[in-house]
Amino acid sequence: MDRPTLRVGFVPGVEPDRFLRRWKSGRRAAWLALTPVPLSRQREALTEGEVDMCFVRLPLPADDLHVVPLWEERAAIMVGTENVLSLLDEVGEEDLAEETEIPSAHADDAAERIAVAATGVGFTRVPLSLARLHHRKDAVSRPLRDAAPTRIALAWPRTADDPLRQEFVGVVRGRTARSSR
Repeated sequence: MDRPTLRVGFVPGVEPDRFLRRWKSGRRAAWLALTPVPLSRQREALTEGEVDMCFVRLPLPADDLHVVPLWEERAAIMVGTENVLSLLDEVGEEDLAEETEIPSAHADDAAERIAVAATGVGFTRVPLSLARLHHRKDAVSRPLRDAAPTRIALAWPRTADDPLRQEFVGVVRGRTARSSR
């Protein structure tokens, strides 16, 4: 008998390894396949059936999706190691007043913006998880004080809800085989 496979997508900055370990430790009846999904395609990956569920970065139009908010990501800036802001432990908006911001041109450009910031041209805003993902020797991240965090959620189509997806939601929320809903 073939085991079914639950295909779970994740956007950059999300590290799904711990959920994979929990899934495997429960000796479940289905395989778990993890698939990286570009931020610009998080919605399409779900609606076009490329993945069964996806760790998404909110906001996301979700009228036809189940969305379980999970954790918040702190906002950060990335600057070159020679920038005076690199000397601070945290950065506030007042510290950025005289600096040049490298704005986002599209949803998947974090690595490119960080590369530009590393040259010393200015700073760019990213969630701290993306700053860690795109870490470079010539750039540093600094938490952005008082900035609104971004939120990661688990989403899947409402029309495709089933016990297997609910079991994965339980794993993500920390339920064990011995705990009940």
